[in-house]
Amino acid sequence: MDGVKEVRVEAVPYCCSTCDGGEVACRNLARRGRKTRSLSTSSASSSSEYRRTQSLHGPSPVTTFGPKACMLQIPQAVMHIQDPASQRLTWNKPPQSVLVIKKIQDASLLQPFKELCVFLTKVKNMIVYVEKKALEDPAISGDENFGAITKNFCTFREDLDDISNLVDFIICLGGDGTLLYASSLFQESVPPVMAFHLGSLGFLTPFKFETYQSQVTQVIEGNAAIVLRSRLKVRVFKENREKKARVDDMGIILTNGDVDCGRKVAQYQVLNEVVVDRGPSSYLSNVDLFLDGHLITTVQGDGVIVSTPTGSTAYAVAAGASMIHPNVPAIMITPICPHSLSFRPIVVPAGVELKIMLSCDARNTAWVSFDGRKRQEICHGDSITITTSCFPVPSICFRDPVNDWFESLAQCLHWNVRKKQNYISSEDEF
Repeated sequence: MDGVKEVRVEAVPYCCSTCDGGEVACRNLARRGRKTRSLSTSSASSSSEYRRTQSLHGPSPVTTFGPKACMLQIPQAVMHIQDPASQRLTWNKPPQSVLVIKKIQDASLLQPFKELCVFLTKVKNMIVYVEKKALEDPAISGDENFGAITKNFCTFREDLDDISNLVDFIICLGGDGTLLYASSLFQESVPPVMAFHLGSLGFLTPFKFETYQSQVTQVIEGNAAIVLRSRLKVRVFKENREKKARVDDMGIILTNGDVDCGRKVAQYQVLNEVVVDRGPSSYLSNVDLFLDGHLITTVQGDGVIVSTPTGSTAYAVAAGASMIHPNVPAIMITPICPHSLSFRPIVVPAGVELKIMLSCDARNTAWVSFDGRKRQEICHGDSITITTSCFPVPSICFRDPVNDWFESLAQCLHWNVRKKQNYISSEDEF
């Protein structure tokens, strides 16, 4: 009909043999065979094919985790968000490769690391990927018996080698920081992560190493419970200004103002939080906060935290925020020591886009960090856009998402732990 535009809706890519993905599924599987590239290369072009939804549930996350894993599809499910207890992991093909990440320069992890690698290599006949700097530890390189095992390892370097399509699942040995580091290695689809509690806190690491053989075997056989930990897709736009230089009659180089040479764009996948603070300055931070293009408030204080539900139990809860279960599709905004007592933490839908800019009348610059890393200065004209990523981190559960979360609250944060009152009988009341 005249005047009527045809609207074409692209299907969400599927990966599982039980789902009806059609040609899109074939294209999704074909993409796994593309050549590897550097982690530092921007992934904006490849991620643009995943359409964002304008709903309270935010973007539809991918259901593929690495080259072989996917979330088990339930034909009876009619909603996009499943019951957390029903989220199960399955394998399209048996996993053959595993990435083992250990905390660097921690002597207590050397023996568990060696035992696990021997088990995976000798017993399970798996291809083991290890970070190159982890094998440079003298305690590992000087071990002649373990040296024969390390010769079969595949090594990689952070920010230089891309192993996105080479690793079937990940095993972390350490604390919560090890899981955060594993997340930063994958800018798109993340393989399933199995985290062992060998660190200080261990809120995100539900497994104990004493029974690692049976637990790893169960994961390899498939059908394990998982929780999809949403991440934030963050883009930092920075003005690229260079000093315009000229040479005077005496041969001295002088500067003559700034020249705008375009904008630099950097993209990050953040599992916990984005922190914007005042840095070393003694002045209050003064940044404008936009939501879907509308200015909602100006943050005056020590800074602001934009966190995922996973990050709500980290820096945000220390700043007075509530704790949110990882299955809740949301973004939390928490001020850090605000100058206004009425500025309280808020939770916004996962589908919105946040933008943070330095206020025009700010007395000083601001600083931003992503999961405690990549700290950099934000000046006038720079901006930070934050939204929910389409690539969550599939974290393998010890029991299920609900029980594991409350167990971590009790064990790590001592949530509502108190001495109970003594029972009073009816006779004692009189």
